Formats: sequence, C-alpha cells, structure tokens
Amino acid sequence: MKAKELMTASPACCTPESTAQQVAQLMEENDCGCIPVVEDVESRFLVGVITDRDLALRGVARGRSPETAVKDLMTTDVSAVAPDDDLERVQELMSDLQVRRVPVVDADGCCVGIISQADLALEEVDTADGEVSHVVERISEPRGGGRLLS
Repeated sequence: MKAKELMTASPACCTPESTAQQVAQLMEENDCGCIPVVEDVESRFLVGVITDRDLALRGVARGRSPETAVKDLMTTDVSAVAPDDDLERVQELMSDLQVRRVPVVDADGCCVGIISQADLALEEVDTADGEVSHVVERISEPRGGGRLLS
C-alpha cells in the first residue's frame, strides 16, 4: 500500500504567523493533535509541524500567551514521505524518529496529506499483519525520566 492510499488528504494547515490559540482551535475542529505548518496557504510548502505537545511544553509550560506565534512553538526539523512511498517507509520513519504523525509532501515540498499512528493501526485491523504493534512500541519508548507532582 502507498502513503497516498492511507493519508488524510489536504489536512488543515497553519502558517508560522498563526497563533497558538488558532492552532488549538484547528486541532479541536479537526479532531487531531498535529497541524502541518506551511509557508503560506496558497503554496502549502511545508516548513514544520505543531503538535498538541508543542503547545503544552513550549507554550503553556513556559507561560506563553495564546497569542504566541506558531513560529515560536513549532518543530522545524520535520521528516516527510512522498505520496508514492510504501507504508513500510512510513512505519520505519515513525519508529526511527519516535513520531506519531508523518506529513506527506509532493515533489515540490508541498503538504498534500498526513498519516497518523491511528491510520496505521486501522490499516492493521484490515490486514492483521502485526507490523503496527512494533511501530507503536518503538514510538512509545520513553526518552527520559519524569517526575510526579503531588
């Protein structure tokens, strides 16, 4: 199966000038935890992503305002796949980078879709090949210690 067959096409996107609050509203409206950040709405050239985790850790945890620009919170070092890449490539990327979502970009670097861990899990239900359970396990490996608040 190819990435284009599983991806959510034309995902909601924002620009670096969008605010944290606008992105949070997009996430709520689209029931998602990751919004691709594009250079501008017309080109959809991918420049990064912003996740609910970015909003929490780089925004709220640091006392930033809802008016904080996405460019100050987003992840810019983003790996993506092409629409014709096999799902094995998507799974490999998610496992290696420990990410739950991967943007899909065309030959010009424009965002045409996104694939989530949930998309892979739904596909596994259809194919029952067991590959996704390994991917989920690798993505979910802890990266460091945590602490509890009481």
